[in-house]
Amino acid sequence: MNETYTAFAGFAQTWGLLYFMIMFGAVLAYALWPKNRKGFEDAAQIPLRED
Repeated sequence: MNETYTAFAGFAQTWGLLYFMIMFGAVLAYALWPKNRKGFEDAAQIPLRED
């Protein structure tokens, strides 16, 4: 049983790290994509608006 746990833990650590790195890259690309700039700038001004 200990060998199974060790194998699974190694698998989860390796592929989990890869998964989170890919997801971080995707979120970063979305946040910095030039097409999304206007929407983020508009959202940043919402608290400053007086309606």
